[in-house]
Amino acid sequence: MTYPIAQLERRFTAFAVDRLLAWSLLAAVGVVTALFVSDDLWTVVGVVAGTMVLLWLALAVVLGVKGTSPGKAMSGLRVVHHGDGTPIGIGPALLRSLVLGASGLPTFGIGIATLAWTAVEDRGRQRRGWHDHLTKTVVVDVRPAVEVTETGADEAPRHIVNLTAMRLIPAPPVEAVRTPERSEHSVRRQPLPADVVAPPAAAPAPTPAPMPTPAPMPVLPSAPAPQQQWPQPPAAERTRQRAPQQQQRPASTPGRWRVNFDDGESFVVAGLALVGRRPEPRSGEQVAHLVPLASADMSVSKTHAQFGPAPDGTIVVMDRGSTNGTVLVRQGVSRQLAPGKPAALVDGDKVVYGDREMTLTRER
Repeated sequence: MTYPIAQLERRFTAFAVDRLLAWSLLAAVGVVTALFVSDDLWTVVGVVAGTMVLLWLALAVVLGVKGTSPGKAMSGLRVVHHGDGTPIGIGPALLRSLVLGASGLPTFGIGIATLAWTAVEDRGRQRRGWHDHLTKTVVVDVRPAVEVTETGADEAPRHIVNLTAMRLIPAPPVEAVRTPERSEHSVRRQPLPADVVAPPAAAPAPTPAPMPTPAPMPVLPSAPAPQQQWPQPPAAERTRQRAPQQQQRPASTPGRWRVNFDDGESFVVAGLALVGRRPEPRSGEQVAHLVPLASADMSVSKTHAQFGPAPDGTIVVMDRGSTNGTVLVRQGVSRQLAPGKPAALVDGDKVVYGDREMTLTRER
């Protein structure tokens, strides 16, 4: 069984709990010795020092055999051998505890800060500090994986929306009809309300010569009533009016998208794909590809990310809340993807899932 690399925050919490418990025990031993055994200063110091050595040996033995300590047990962490994940043994555990104890000497936190800095700058991206490299150890998170239960609309399959493509969709074209007077398409106008067509007659104001209201002209079947002729717009304006109709026709997107993984696996994307150590779809989620990725340093989550075709034909990738995140590399520039937010891919893009890589290509 593989486990993800422990986060530095949880490691610091476990370290602080272990130190707090050890210092509390040593303080209690010193107080009991001074009150009930002897109030001589050197006697109290000797008893406290002997207790500290015994405590260091006991914690080192437990760490070497079980890979844990009180603080690590509370935080769900375990120290294992970097090569095979087995217990590290008593010897490396003693050396590791000695280095950590020396870094905790009264140096204004410089020793602890130095070890933390070496873990942050680990080139293997496994957060191994100098003491881990010295003893060939790695700290992993052994907490059971908790599947997040989503309610409401989130229980349905998550659809990927390409916001860039939505902005390119033109406005719906104006409905056009043919009229008896013109062979070109003209704009259909909505009929005016009745109160506008025939407003109520108002009392005529006294005028010297009132104009009589002409009777409406009847419409004969053989001679249609003349309609108002709208001025013909210029050629450029007619082109702009027909542009939405031309843009409405979707552009042809020939070719297929192919993904190539660093272990040689390659396939044509035919639908939604899930990648991870043991990817599993959500309830009701339609998945075309399940891509298990073996991870040497356990930096790939169980269901790490997803990718698939968007309605506009592009390929979109999205991180699904993985522990170590997903990185998009485009023309040598890396960008960390935010969990739950899709990102559109182009030909030649590289996507990094932990210690695994995938390249997207377009087949013409």
